[in-house]
Amino acid sequence: MATFPAQLKYSREHEWVDGSSPAAIGITALAADALGDVVYLELPEVGAVIEAGAVVGEIESTKSVSELYSPVSGTVVEVNQAAIDDPAVVNSDPYGAGWLLKVDVVSTGELLDADEYARHAE
Repeated sequence: MATFPAQLKYSREHEWVDGSSPAAIGITALAADALGDVVYLELPEVGAVIEAGAVVGEIESTKSVSELYSPVSGTVVEVNQAAIDDPAVVNSDPYGAGWLLKVDVVSTGELLDADEYARHAE
């Protein structure tokens, strides 16, 4: 069974969010592996107001195109330009350099801890 960083919270749609302020958001290693090689990212613009559970972008891989859901509500304050320029970093380092956006959080959707997410992902 895969392990997931304990300091993060997870959505049922396979996104993670950290507890920093602003909060970083990305996709889990499980999602990155399922997608295959990520080749393109479409992310919201800085200043966009996003809602927990809503589609906020797309991730295109060699296998498919998947929607990116926000695990939180708030305002986008940064997007990871390095990941846009080199989407492969989402596969190679999904919990580090492969983060996707940072959000000033006003509320969260339903989030799971690492153990709950691991059970959900089985």
